[in-house]
Amino acid sequence: MADEGYAQQRQPLLRKKIYERSASLANDELRSFRSCLRYLCVDQSTTFTSIVSWALFVLLALAVPLLSHFVLACEECNSAHKRPYDSVVQLSLTVIATVSFLCLSNFFRRYGLRRFLFLDKLCGESEKVRLGYMTQLNRSFRLLSVFVLPCFFAEMAYKIWWYCSGGSQIPFLGNAYVSDTVACLLELCSWLYRTSIFFLVCVLFRLICHLQILRLQDFAEVFHEESDVTSILREHLKVKRQLRVISHRFRAFIVSILIFVTASQFASLLITTSPHATVNIFRTGELALCSVTLVTGLLMSLRSATKVTHKAQAITSFAAKWHVCATIDSFDSIEEEVETPVHPSHCVFPVDDDSDHEQTDEDEDDGSMSMRPLASTISFQKREALVTYLENNRAGISVFGFMLDRTYLHTIFGIELSLVLWLLGKTVGIN
Repeated sequence: MADEGYAQQRQPLLRKKIYERSASLANDELRSFRSCLRYLCVDQSTTFTSIVSWALFVLLALAVPLLSHFVLACEECNSAHKRPYDSVVQLSLTVIATVSFLCLSNFFRRYGLRRFLFLDKLCGESEKVRLGYMTQLNRSFRLLSVFVLPCFFAEMAYKIWWYCSGGSQIPFLGNAYVSDTVACLLELCSWLYRTSIFFLVCVLFRLICHLQILRLQDFAEVFHEESDVTSILREHLKVKRQLRVISHRFRAFIVSILIFVTASQFASLLITTSPHATVNIFRTGELALCSVTLVTGLLMSLRSATKVTHKAQAITSFAAKWHVCATIDSFDSIEEEVETPVHPSHCVFPVDDDSDHEQTDEDEDDGSMSMRPLASTISFQKREALVTYLENNRAGISVFGFMLDRTYLHTIFGIELSLVLWLLGKTVGIN
């Protein structure tokens, strides 16, 4: 007995297993997801796949863009085939792809795929949340192809025209046709790889944010039934903890793409509005395509973050309306004991009858619904304390302490619009 007590005292306070990466089985629900990651060459689950992933990144994200810019400059080409804006395009895509690849490598190395996607937390969620999240997980790469393939086809059409019409005149393989074919394929593979890596991180961030939206929608159901303040507070703390973890993981990526995409757009605006710039579809087509690609990925990430923040902060509105209904119902119960019976006063929040109001997915949980509170389950002081807590502890996606909500987006838009107008005033004379 003494030996057993001594053995229990020698047990470590912090178990190492808690901090290890979650084990992944080859035949689990992530099998197809891993296959897609392997096709994109970003799977780093083993040493061999890590070496292949890094080698392909160096080749397609660094070496090919450098060779394309310095070797295929084509200074002797005609005006339609010159690429004066190629430096901005190559630098923008390479920097964004580098940031995205480093973030992915860090995520997979530190957390593993299951833990990174919060699949280890789904066991305690409802069936509705699990099914909704797995549906989004299975269609993630379909969504990735929707964003990548249209831009890739446009880029492919431009590159084929550029090479077939005599844009390149450097037969570095001895034969001009073979040289142009190899160079065109390398450039297309490089462009596809860099944009796919960038959109992959954006899609994964959107997927994780969608999980939190499902959890918040499921959490809002507690205000429609008999609930206890303790359980509500415990669930809110769990949601807030996961949102803090997501914010900590993706804050470097969000800040980096915001800075680099903004810098890329200002550089593009500066060189295209200069006095001696020649702007046409042949010269600036690739630059415009690059700008559309980067801005689309940035807006996808910011919209996902603000949507989660909007849903999380709407919980305070639910709690306040629930508190009001329970309070009114408790007073009506007292009046029924003293006076004649009256109609039961289950609070019903009026629905907007304006036919011009357009219902959106962000307004589906605006609180305009019937609630049946049971005043006997909870005291007024507890409900008031819960509402006060929610008002002073707003949850959401944050970046270094700044909450990514609609006010934050309006601020970003105002700052960038001011910089754009200032830059246009310096180049083309807009006051």
